[in-house]
Amino acid sequence: MIEVVQRELIFFWYYFSIQFEQIFRYWVLGMALGSLISVFGKEKIHALFTALHGKKLGILGVIPASLLGIASPLCMYGTIPIAASFAEKGMEEDWLAAFMMGSILLNPQLLFYSAALGVPALIIRFICCFFCGIAAGIAVRFFFKGKTFFNFKGFTVSASCNEISSANRNTDPNPLFRFLKNFGRNIKATGLFFLAGVALSAIFQRYVPPAGFARLFGGNRGFGVLMAATIGVPLYMCGGGTIPLLQTWLHHGMSMGSAAAFMITGPATKITNLGAMKIVLGMKHFLFYIAFAVVFALLSGIVIDLLIAEAFLSNINF
Repeated sequence: MIEVVQRELIFFWYYFSIQFEQIFRYWVLGMALGSLISVFGKEKIHALFTALHGKKLGILGVIPASLLGIASPLCMYGTIPIAASFAEKGMEEDWLAAFMMGSILLNPQLLFYSAALGVPALIIRFICCFFCGIAAGIAVRFFFKGKTFFNFKGFTVSASCNEISSANRNTDPNPLFRFLKNFGRNIKATGLFFLAGVALSAIFQRYVPPAGFARLFGGNRGFGVLMAATIGVPLYMCGGGTIPLLQTWLHHGMSMGSAAAFMITGPATKITNLGAMKIVLGMKHFLFYIAFAVVFALLSGIVIDLLIAEAFLSNINF
């Protein structure tokens, strides 16, 4: 019995160390980038979004709004007070929806960290999140035209600023110290999730047959996308913690469409994000938000798999 345990521990450490070495640098560099933007670029990003107000962009305003949401380094509980201050200034609700959806799905730190999955996955993640933000803005504009979608009651500009300052604590007068403190908080916030993701990935590689996984998430595209979108709901606790799992799943045959569906439903239905969205959405709008995220994830995954399959067949025929 002891020999069996020792053998399994050796296998676990082997897979763990390989996975750790492959993605550790992406995790560290991603946190460094996120901290740099949080300390030095956050206010500029929000100022750019504020500057959109008053410009007659119409529905096209959802495009820069989604991009700025992705660029924002704040978590959702930091984004809500910011969005409340934008709403007080009269910002269009469809633009707010695009900004908040982009912020929920992606941030600079997670985007850089996703490079560990490879350039195609990185590009697909960015495009899906970008268009999901745009689609969210369009949906709010047309389905809730003339109605109030968000309810920021209780959030004032002054309260927003205090909450953001308290949450981020980027108050040190020395910029270098602000960066180092922010970087340290990022390590503290994501480190355990990162290690847990690597550990789960090692366990998966050791005990889950690759052939069966490939059939489930790669062979049957529609069902695989549906399964990936579904497991994204309970499994997604931290963006950094899921990268090791996604890297292993893709290596074992998960289709890129299934991965994309997971990367959308995961952050969209992460428990902390759901709690934050429930604050500003009534039950009807909250259910609409969940349904929108799941449907968009499924459609994106199916389209991506079809496009990849078509490109593959075209190369063969050529």
